[in-house]
Amino acid sequence: FNNMVFHKVKYITFSGVKEIIEVPIKKTSKWVIYEDNIPKYFVDFFDLEKESNAIMNSLVLCSKQSIETVLALINKKNNVKLSVPKVSSLGLKIKTKSEIIKLDLPPIPEKWLSYSM
Repeated sequence: FNNMVFHKVKYITFSGVKEIIEVPIKKTSKWVIYEDNIPKYFVDFFDLEKESNAIMNSLVLCSKQSIETVLALINKKNNVKLSVPKVSSLGLKIKTKSEIIKLDLPPIPEKWLSYSM
């Protein structure tokens, strides 16, 4: 894996200050996936050279499910706690700080992704 560039963004919300790792250019095909509220994995639905990404492409895009729905299925099946970060459930968010960081986030482990989901 090579270090990829992400943005570490700090927001003020009704529930307090939140720090979130985001993809520099937001796209619905690229996601930072958190495990237990820590950024652990990176999914790019169109980087099909990685088997894990190809499976996620199929699970999300081909079956027309949301990333949240697919992660919920993976969580239930593998007893893990994967999620995509949500800044605010109430919609109020004020960006206070953003910095560029480099992280080495692997794709979601293939063993968690089975075609029988």
